[in-house]
Amino acid sequence: MHRISQIKDAVKAAAAVSKVGVEMFFKTGSGSYSEHDQFIGVSVPRLRKIAKDFSDLPLEEIKILMESKINEERLLALIILVNQYKKATDEVKSQIYAFYVNNLRCVNNWNLVDASAHHIMGAHLHGEDVDVLMNLARSEMLWERRVSIVATWYFIRQGDVDHTFAIAEILLQDHHDLIHKATGWMLREAGKRDVEKLMVFLDKNAAKMPRTMLRYAIEKFDANVRSGYLRN
Repeated sequence: MHRISQIKDAVKAAAAVSKVGVEMFFKTGSGSYSEHDQFIGVSVPRLRKIAKDFSDLPLEEIKILMESKINEERLLALIILVNQYKKATDEVKSQIYAFYVNNLRCVNNWNLVDASAHHIMGAHLHGEDVDVLMNLARSEMLWERRVSIVATWYFIRQGDVDHTFAIAEILLQDHHDLIHKATGWMLREAGKRDVEKLMVFLDKNAAKMPRTMLRYAIEKFDANVRSGYLRN
C-alpha cells in the first residue's frame, strides 16, 4: 500500500490543468455520461511520465488504482497495464488480458477505453475468435460497446478491416453520440487501409447511419464525395 500512496501523491502533485475545464470537457454534470467521474486536472503526458516510475506495479496494485474514483488514477493504471502488456511474454500477456476483461467495469470513460482497448483487447484477439467483441457490441453498457469498436483499431493497423465493418454494422442503430463518434472514427481508419471496402459499407448503410457517425467516416473523402453521401 506504500507504493499506492506514493502514486496517489505523485498524481495529485502533477495536477496542473483546470479541474473545471476538464469536467466541462468530459461532461460530468447531472445525467451526463461522466456524472460518476472525478477529475483533478492531470495531463496525459504527465501521467505517462509517472507510469515509467511505476512500470513494474503488480496487478493487485493496478487493480486498486483501477477502482479509484479519480479518472486520472484509473487512466494511469491502464497506461501501466498497456506498457506491461507490450513487453510481456505470451503467458503474461494472457494474464494481463484476462485481468483487463475481468476489470472492464473500471474502463468506464471514453479516454480510458481509447487508451487501452486496442492495445490489450485488440492486440490479444487479433487472429483469434472475436466473439467477445461481437458480444460487447450488443452490451447494454455504453463503455463495453465503445470497447468493442475501438479494440478493432489494432486489427486495422495490421491491415484487417473486416471485423471493424462487422461491429460497425451492429452499432448502426446505437443511440449514444459517443458510440457514433467512435464507430465513425474506426470506419475512417479502416478506409485509410481499404477505401473500397469503406465505400461498399457506406453505399449499403449511409442512409441509415447516424449523421455524426457518417460525418466522421467520410471525413477524409473529397468534398464532392462527402456531399453525395450526406444527401442520402
